[in-house]
Amino acid sequence: MKKLYIHYFLIIILSMSSCTKDLELAPVSQISNSNFWKTENDAKAGLYSMYVRLRLPAASSFFVWGEGRSDVMGPSYLGATAGFEIYHWNTLNKSNVAATLNGGNVTWSELYTVLHDANLILKNVPGIQFASENEKKDILAQAHTMRAFIYFVMVRTWGGVPLVTEPTESVDAESIQKPRASTEEIFKFIKDEIDKANSLFSSNNFTAGRNLWSKPALNTLKADVYLWTGKRLNGGTADFNTALSALNEAQKGDMTLLNNFHSIFAYNNKGNKEIVMAVNFNELEVTDPTRRTGTRFMYIHLLPTNIDQSTRDSLGVTSPNGGYWGPTQEICSQFSKDDQRRNASFIQVYTFDANKKYSYYASLVYKFRGLEVAGRRGFFDDVVLYRYADILLMKAEAKNALGQDPSPEINQIRMRAFGTKFSANTFVSGSKASNDEAILQERLLEFIFEGKRWYDLVRFGQVFNKVPTLKGRANEEHLLLFPISEVTLSLEPLVKQNPGW
Repeated sequence: MKKLYIHYFLIIILSMSSCTKDLELAPVSQISNSNFWKTENDAKAGLYSMYVRLRLPAASSFFVWGEGRSDVMGPSYLGATAGFEIYHWNTLNKSNVAATLNGGNVTWSELYTVLHDANLILKNVPGIQFASENEKKDILAQAHTMRAFIYFVMVRTWGGVPLVTEPTESVDAESIQKPRASTEEIFKFIKDEIDKANSLFSSNNFTAGRNLWSKPALNTLKADVYLWTGKRLNGGTADFNTALSALNEAQKGDMTLLNNFHSIFAYNNKGNKEIVMAVNFNELEVTDPTRRTGTRFMYIHLLPTNIDQSTRDSLGVTSPNGGYWGPTQEICSQFSKDDQRRNASFIQVYTFDANKKYSYYASLVYKFRGLEVAGRRGFFDDVVLYRYADILLMKAEAKNALGQDPSPEINQIRMRAFGTKFSANTFVSGSKASNDEAILQERLLEFIFEGKRWYDLVRFGQVFNKVPTLKGRANEEHLLLFPISEVTLSLEPLVKQNPGW
């Protein structure tokens, strides 16, 4: 696939903003169906536009929704907040949840723009002649997968949302205003989309860069969905079996664990064999090299003068936008010093006084640290949605839920993490409850800063046990969802607030 930044012009060509005023579905393009959606190249352009759209929520929102409210993140060492404190203190409400982040409004509107492009593809591509029927089917499969993924993000974040399955090509109220579908209706739609995509993908192959949906990525998403409904919607054994079967299918793809954990996320190693699906970002896409993914808010702003040289060398060039929030000392302490994921995920900074006595200063995200460009730090790391470690740990979770031994998959992860120290860290299967606790902990160590922790805690039923600001509040189950912003409610008369907010 060509670098997606080449296709930015498609935002203007193909955009018809979305389903309501807030969802931005009102048509603004001057290109109509009478002179577009005619050729195979038009279809490919529409596909690339859909992926360009995905980059906006991927840049920061996926992390905020999937990890910001968890036990991972804490206040800034600088005392600055940039609005992030509402997440790690869990003080968000319908008024402040629409705070500005990364230049965009943190509501569901940015997700509906992705859906709108997918809907355009599914409406128009079936009527286009292709030289290869398989290539046409693969484009349609990707659009179905994208719809399933975006609705999966939304239903876990807000519960039921408006279900929009057609591109909006009229601005009348009946077309652009929709009520919320129920959580159950959204999950039925997601599962139907997964089945449609599965019937269309022509092979198990990945594209170069692994930043387009593929059949292995679809099956990984399918397992994620069915584990959620198995645990949260009483799907039980049937859903766990479906998840396990999907993971077995996904493993037929060309994937492996990389020996060096840090290399998974290296800028010069994008699209490696551990990646199942990632959202692509590249240097030279913007003129300011300090801007791009939201990890810049978690890197260091200014280095103290009284730190040792090895720490200074490891941190390298600082980020002028950094230091607004970061991992807590408590969460970092859960990583063994023998675990290679520790130093690849964060750096703990200590300052020293005149007597060379060291004191803890801050913990800083290191996993997605970008790269140095002309003496400045640019954050152009791909945002990883799924990787092979996901498949292994979801497989362990599904097996444990079915009363099977999850140790082979957990030990594959630990063997990579601990290397020569693996024998002292071997996992031995115990009770179903203790295994679940071990799997949840392994997911923390493996996927920290990848936007998964909050959803993991919800799925495992551990939010009110592990998030410090939510302990003892189990009777406030509405807190498991985000409030719908007043911005959305003011523009959407048919949309009602989540109960409790």
